[in-house]
Amino acid sequence: MPYEHILVDDPRPRVRRVTLNRPEKRNALNNRLRAEVFEVLEQADRDPDISISIVRGAGPCFSAGYDLSADNRVDQPYHSAAGPGQWSRHVVEGWFGIWDLAKPVVAQVHGYCLAGGTELATACDIVYVADDAQIGYPPVRLMSPPDMQYHPWLVGMRRAMELMLTGDAMSGREAAEWGFATRSFPLEELDARTLDFAERAAKVPVELQQLNKRSVHRAMEIMGARAAMRAGTEIQALAFTTEASRNYMSTFRRDGGSVKSQLDQRDATFGDYRTRNE
Repeated sequence: MPYEHILVDDPRPRVRRVTLNRPEKRNALNNRLRAEVFEVLEQADRDPDISISIVRGAGPCFSAGYDLSADNRVDQPYHSAAGPGQWSRHVVEGWFGIWDLAKPVVAQVHGYCLAGGTELATACDIVYVADDAQIGYPPVRLMSPPDMQYHPWLVGMRRAMELMLTGDAMSGREAAEWGFATRSFPLEELDARTLDFAERAAKVPVELQQLNKRSVHRAMEIMGARAAMRAGTEIQALAFTTEASRNYMSTFRRDGGSVKSQLDQRDATFGDYRTRNE
C-alpha cells in the first residue's frame, strides 16, 4: 500500500526494509511518519515470510529528530496518558513498542542522527552506522533532557555525562566504540553490510530468534533500563518548567524559518551541527 513518508521493500530473503522518506526535511519525525513506521514494523512482526526488519533514512541523513515545525499534539498515532510530560511518555511508549516486537529490527544510520532520531535507533536491536555519522542530542543545551534517556544504559555513566552536559555529537566510529552502535563502516559499505547481517540473522527460526532477542532485553529490564527511561519522562517534564527552557520554547513558531533560526541560536555558541561551517 502507498505511504506518505516512508518507502517499503524486501531487499533480501525474509528481510523487510523501511526507508524514512522526507529527505527535504532531513527525515524529521512527524506523527504521520512515526505512525507509518510502527504500522509497517508491526505488519512485518505478523508476517510469516519476514524474519527481520531494517530502518534507514533517504537522502543525506538518518533523521534530524522530531519535526519541530509540526504541531505534534495533533493526530498522535496512539493514546497515552495526558498531563505534564504527555509527549515524552507518548514517544517513549512508541519506542518501547519497537523494543517489544518479537522480530529483530536493525537501524542503518548515516549522516545526522539527532534527538528523536537517536531514540528511534535506540529502540532497534542492532545499530549499524557510517563511520562519519553524527549522533547526538543537542536539545539538552536549551530545551530539556531527552524524551528517552538511553545514554547511561548504552555508553556508561562517564560518557553519558559528557554527552548530556554538552549536547555534543559522537561520530559513527565513536558510537560503535562507546556502545551506542553495534558496528561502524565506511559509508559506501553501510548498505551492503547491513543487508548481509539481516540476511544472516534471518536464517535463525523466528520462534527461537524472538527468545534470543527477548533474553537480552529482559536482562536490561532487570537492571532497570525500562523503568529508568520511563521515569526520565517525568524529569523531562520538569525541565520544561525552567526559565531557560520556557524562554527558548517561547521563541518557536511552526514555520521553517523560525525553527531553523532557533536551532542556529542553540548551536552557534558551540560551533557545530548546522552552524559548523559558519
